[in-house]
Amino acid sequence: MKLRHPGLIRLIGFAASWIIKGLVSSLRLRVDFRATEGIPDPRQRRNRRICVFWHENMLVATRIGARTDVLISQHADGELITQTIRHMGMRAVRGSSRRGGSEALLKLVGSNAGRHMAVTPDGPRGPRRYLQPGVVYLASRTGVPLVLLGVGYEKAWRARSWDRFAVPCPFSRATMITSTPIYVPPGLEGAALESYCRLIEERLEWITEDAQRWATGQPRVPFRDTWKPPLALSA
Repeated sequence: MKLRHPGLIRLIGFAASWIIKGLVSSLRLRVDFRATEGIPDPRQRRNRRICVFWHENMLVATRIGARTDVLISQHADGELITQTIRHMGMRAVRGSSRRGGSEALLKLVGSNAGRHMAVTPDGPRGPRRYLQPGVVYLASRTGVPLVLLGVGYEKAWRARSWDRFAVPCPFSRATMITSTPIYVPPGLEGAALESYCRLIEERLEWITEDAQRWATGQPRVPFRDTWKPPLALSA
């Protein structure tokens, strides 16, 4: 049963925001800032970033903080998410790669220059961990670099949804790894855009798996800290 009543959605969104804040605050979160800039202070107006993470890791990714525009689906459940993040200091831009995507991207491109952006590139319906082209297109058109966020969990409950949505256990360990900023060349289209998508997808998947190994105490793989696209793409 889907929620339709606006007042009820606002009420549940308010309650959900406090539950999420409480849960995330209880975690023993460890962050590895691979970039010298790390995730920028959301209160700053400079050093704008597009933060990119898999849909399943939305809860922990709320630690990005305020002054962030978040791309949210136009599906019915998107309004509940919109109301929830509003109480966490973030602002929703409605749309997705399937419904209203072009309009939403234009809104993000023209949004306040003092705000960061957050995108789940496999949302809202998957396939899981498949990077759709919208986020790369956005970076190419704006010149704003991508910062990838990999998230791992010591203990987490996984939903039986397409994304295997993760709800970490309270007071457990969680880890986050950020990539160095990835600057996408302007005007990417066609095959070049698709190639960048697959390269960034591979890198995001890699740091996500590394974060998971870190969270569970397994040996970590040496980090490939330099973004070096093929010469054919960087020309």
